Amino acid sequence: MKHIVSDLKQNERIDNYLMKILNKSRSKTQQLIKDGNVLVNGNQIKNSYVVKENDTIEVNEVEENQITASPQKMDLDIVYEDDDIIVVNKPNGLVVHPAVGNPNNTLVNGLMYHSKNLSKINGEFRPGIVHRIDAYTTGLLVVAKNDYAHEFLAKQLEEKTTHRKYIALVWGVINHDTGTIDAPIGRDKTDRKKMAVTSENSKNAITHFKVLERYKNATLIELKLETGRTHQIRVHMNYIGHPVVNDPVYGKRKLIDNTGQCLHAKELGFIHPTTKKYMSFDSQLPEKFINILNIIKEE
Repeated sequence: MKHIVSDLKQNERIDNYLMKILNKSRSKTQQLIKDGNVLVNGNQIKNSYVVKENDTIEVNEVEENQITASPQKMDLDIVYEDDDIIVVNKPNGLVVHPAVGNPNNTLVNGLMYHSKNLSKINGEFRPGIVHRIDAYTTGLLVVAKNDYAHEFLAKQLEEKTTHRKYIALVWGVINHDTGTIDAPIGRDKTDRKKMAVTSENSKNAITHFKVLERYKNATLIELKLETGRTHQIRVHMNYIGHPVVNDPVYGKRKLIDNTGQCLHAKELGFIHPTTKKYMSFDSQLPEKFINILNIIKEE
């Protein structure tokens, strides 16, 4: 859908403006914007963007009627749970939420079976989901069980006050001990399913890394994120010539097996929505990651 703003009577946020045009709920409208499905004058914007006269708004609407989400019994690795939050250790290969063509066997399906209380801010197909990690990335996620907790946690993510530490095994030997990658990320021009470092229709992205150990053909690194863009670590590491080992999408390197990339969300820390106390969680590297690491060490 393409819409040119005219006869604007007052300053209005883009989410409020689109709610009326699209006849959608606030949460669904905001999710469209958050997912990059709304462009204003060719650029991605935030929900707080104030609409201006003659703005050209383009909306790529998701066919939600093709998506269904239902509870499924799953063996979830619940690290912590109370009345407000669930901290889960996500395994390799588990998609976080349903999408068109993939309505079942996601973390959301398992969470819906596990708990009847999940936040509704992100709509009925993403209940409780405050942030995501890729299907073939393992590690810690925090899930909100009510809307207040969701908003409280989302604000920390937005203000970059959460602690998130990843461990990755990347191809090649990184000679310097630390580094920062500051490069904007947007959709790849030639493959819309991929992300890329680009100056067009992109958002700023910052990744810090530290070398933990060097091997003959690879490097084990620790990473901290200032931003949370889709595929950020995988895109950034490939951009500097050190793609994540076993990543099937980014970087043209051999796959050791088909168990997913060696990227693990190891640490997660945040202020609890109710107690207002800082909580931190740590998780061990999964067995598949360790197996590949051992293969690399022997080369």
